[in-house]
Amino acid sequence: MVTTNVVAETTVSAASAANPAQTAQPVWSDWSEPVAVEAGLLEPTDWTAAFISPANGPNAAIGAFGEPAPIVFTDFALPAEPVSARLHVTAHGLFAAEINGTSVGESVLDPGWTSYRHRLRYRTFDVTPLLHAGAGNRVAALLGDGWWRGNLKWDNKPNRYGSRLALLAQLEVMCADGSRVTVATDPSWRACESAVMANSLYDGSTIDLRRPVGIDAATRSMPSFPVEVVGAPTHAPANASTDAAHTRDAATQPVQLVAPDGPAIQRIATRPAVKVWSSPAGKTLVDFGQNAVGWVRLRVRGGNATAGKTVTVRHAEVLEYGELGTRPLRGAKATDRYVLAGDGGRTLEPVFTLHGFRYAEVTGVSDLRAEDVEQVVVGTGMERRGWFSCSDDRLNRLFENVVWGARSNFVDIPTDCPQRDERLGWTGDIQVFSPTALYLFDASGLLVSWLKDLRAEQFPDGNVPHVVPEPDAERVDPPACAWGDAATIVPWNVYLATGDEDVLRRQIGSMTAWVDCMDALAGPSHLWRGGFQYGDWLDPSAPPEDPFRAKADPDVVATGCFARCAAVAAEAARVIGDEDAAERYGRLATEVRRAFRDAYVTADGRIASDAQTVYALAIEWRLLGDARLEALAGDRLAELVAEADCRIATGFVGTPIVCDALAKTGHADVAWRLLTQTACPSWLYQVTMGATTIWERWDSMLPDGSINPGSMTSFNHYALGTVADWMVRAIAGLRPTSPGWRTVDVQPICFDGLDHAEARHLTPYGMVEVAWRREGSGIALEAALPPNVRANVMLPDGRTATVTGQGTYRWHAAAGDRPQPQSAGA
Repeated sequence: MVTTNVVAETTVSAASAANPAQTAQPVWSDWSEPVAVEAGLLEPTDWTAAFISPANGPNAAIGAFGEPAPIVFTDFALPAEPVSARLHVTAHGLFAAEINGTSVGESVLDPGWTSYRHRLRYRTFDVTPLLHAGAGNRVAALLGDGWWRGNLKWDNKPNRYGSRLALLAQLEVMCADGSRVTVATDPSWRACESAVMANSLYDGSTIDLRRPVGIDAATRSMPSFPVEVVGAPTHAPANASTDAAHTRDAATQPVQLVAPDGPAIQRIATRPAVKVWSSPAGKTLVDFGQNAVGWVRLRVRGGNATAGKTVTVRHAEVLEYGELGTRPLRGAKATDRYVLAGDGGRTLEPVFTLHGFRYAEVTGVSDLRAEDVEQVVVGTGMERRGWFSCSDDRLNRLFENVVWGARSNFVDIPTDCPQRDERLGWTGDIQVFSPTALYLFDASGLLVSWLKDLRAEQFPDGNVPHVVPEPDAERVDPPACAWGDAATIVPWNVYLATGDEDVLRRQIGSMTAWVDCMDALAGPSHLWRGGFQYGDWLDPSAPPEDPFRAKADPDVVATGCFARCAAVAAEAARVIGDEDAAERYGRLATEVRRAFRDAYVTADGRIASDAQTVYALAIEWRLLGDARLEALAGDRLAELVAEADCRIATGFVGTPIVCDALAKTGHADVAWRLLTQTACPSWLYQVTMGATTIWERWDSMLPDGSINPGSMTSFNHYALGTVADWMVRAIAGLRPTSPGWRTVDVQPICFDGLDHAEARHLTPYGMVEVAWRREGSGIALEAALPPNVRANVMLPDGRTATVTGQGTYRWHAAAGDRPQPQSAGA
């Protein structure tokens, strides 16, 4: 363990040319309290524990899918009072650990989901207060199916990674007498059954309260039986390859035990029920007011807790015809059950499961009251980093819907939806959403971990799986633009948000391998044509049964993605000092752009398929190479938006960039009308329909209140919420202009109909804040900066200013003509 102290200097620059009023003065902070830094288990030889699994018992196949969740445990003695104790633990499956009857840590669903065939995460807990000198210490862990052997896809197939649950635990204790004690999983441990009769991330859990409830109670009263070692962990050597050419064969790619890169999954909050009522069919329904991810905590009172009675809780995101709208769940049962013991009131809460829901249906409890139920919100414990608000409450609700969508779908990996039988790490979704996610939350740790999995599962030819982690070891996906682009774009966006060059150094092999894959597919023409493509996925004009059928030509989209990824790979190589690679991929990007123009762009600026998305990507990804062509493309894009009555006409590829492309080419007013449209399809249509998260489809719910008939309909899906990023950059006017927010632009567009707007973001340097407000016929603008950040300011009347360093700066300007902000780069 190493301790150190920190002191910070605050500086303020001279006033700018625009002569803003300025507050705050430079100061030195006091020395911080000592900060302790402690290393984990760094080498394979640091581990003495072995994976253990129940060997037999009342159910001979205790290690097989579908049996009661087992508990493994051991007792031990300490020669003196503990002064330091750390529990290092992981599992094949999920674990919930206790020491002497007290839960270890506050995380849930440990150890989370990584590419188990390559990387298995372990957690470390400080358990010093839970131990005592002498005999009678007990460490125990409940094991659950989780991602290891639970259902992960729509085919209802278990045991994707294995059929045996197992625990690996190593408790290291330093005692007051100087002695050290290590308690590690080995054949001397014992196992027993628990009260958890079934557990599934998708289907829910069943708990029989007539059995001993709780881990400690079960170990002290249930019959025990032996455990057995099921295989020692293997480790990649310290100099393991970091390029993209990893095999996905677990036999040749050793599994690494790895420490976490980001925070654990946690109970984030609890929300009370806002309404309890009886449905038309006589069902007891509960509304929590917010679509979220987690589970229901239910209290049964002594008078309604009859022995043997089953309490059932079903979950859904929406109502349809007054009842739970469960069709979007597809195969996921999303149902928790409790068999009551009749021993008085209890608080019921499931284990090893997760539901996406706003509404619940409760049966088996008479006289249910709102105070009896609450929604436990669960997600990765990411720190909130970005905020936005304005005078239009509809836009505020839209922004909060994006926040809730991100919170709901960042459960250890970036998933596509949290409610149905498909909660997977779709690469295309996070590729488009990563800038927004990194503005809203400190998602860098989660994404760094996920990128390591992507690199591990990337195919030798550079192709990228459509989902990461990919549960099916033998599956080979065809290359798909926008989805495979995650290998190149996501690490670049993490770098832009954090300024961390190491993420590029770690991922550069993966980034360039994907570009090389596209290059091989395109061939000498530099045009990626044919093959499988998702294209502009979920274009609103596509029929419910055929989401591939977008207006944008998939070949145009694929070639545009190729050019963009090549350009980003060149920039990443330049950042880390690989000038040869930077020159190579920069030249390739130029050649692909030229091929794009020659094949798909006419002299008058028309682009093949004449869809909003192709113009947006050509403008934003700098494919046209000519100011005249860019202006023509912008004019045509604005025409297409107007012809659609400012209703959205883009899918996954076009939606994140359409407003930027309009604003960049002088059509910010059209982007504003697109944003504030309320007719279907539009962002605010969802808000008018009562949405509290972003939908998967523009019309996931139809105007008559019925659910879209497509088989793929989610009401909590962040991809179409990328507009939140544009709202911050355009409406509030806050945009980073260098990696890690070292420099920013402050250039708000004070749209007609808005009285004020503000945004703030906790950057690596500290909080940056921007706010503007109408005052009489003018605009009052304010910017607050932390130390060492420079802001380039454009006032609404066209004046400019540059300010640097800690302080709050204020300007007043005539409303004037609205300046046009630049686009957001990659």
